[in-house]
Amino acid sequence: MELPKDRLKRAREAAGFHSPTDAANAFPRDINKNTLISNENGNRAISKKAAERYGELFGVKAGWILFGDNAEEGAAPAISELTLNRLGMVAGRIAGVVEAGTFREVDEFDQSDPVEVMLPRDEKFPNARQLVFDCSGDSMNDLRPRPIFPGDRLVCLSYEDIEHQVELRSGMVVVVERTRDGGHFREWSVKQLELFSDRAEFHPRSTNPKHKPIVIQRDHEADDGVSVQVIALVRRVMNEMPGF
Repeated sequence: MELPKDRLKRAREAAGFHSPTDAANAFPRDINKNTLISNENGNRAISKKAAERYGELFGVKAGWILFGDNAEEGAAPAISELTLNRLGMVAGRIAGVVEAGTFREVDEFDQSDPVEVMLPRDEKFPNARQLVFDCSGDSMNDLRPRPIFPGDRLVCLSYEDIEHQVELRSGMVVVVERTRDGGHFREWSVKQLELFSDRAEFHPRSTNPKHKPIVIQRDHEADDGVSVQVIALVRRVMNEMPGF
């Protein structure tokens, strides 16, 4: 039978704190290390007030800590936004795959829960949503100074959230969305932007000659059934090292 002390320990670990000391160091104004240790080993009962504070910091409800209310057995608690903010972290949503030349059918009725990963907060744009794209293909394998390779993970800012702050400029690396067939098919790709007085060009930077730029004329009235828009600005590139 799981006791309050066990659920408290599980909540603390799920929030990313390996030990009571780690949690106390992260929240020195909110957590007394010795009290938390006593609460976790059962030497000191967890009061309602303490459960509320732990719940706020560790992303669970006080009732779950005290009574196991409204939780499936063994379910891992989520990290609260307060905890993330104090640690300088945010939840970034995994948006999908970027791959030049590949149109995928859009599932308008997808009700699956979004997958999120913890990321450092962008200090320049702290309120912008962070989107994560997984790179497939070789359309940016010759980008300078840092190529983007298949398997790289791109940490981006939602352009919708920052377009009032950031003006698009030549040299920016962006995620471009092209849709066709009334929006039923969509391509996401990474390109480097080049702006001219009469057009915008979205260039691949690749050793593979099959990849071609997307050219958008300003005030272009022709409608070929394809729409193009910038949906994100690339801020960082990450990759896992092999062998693990």
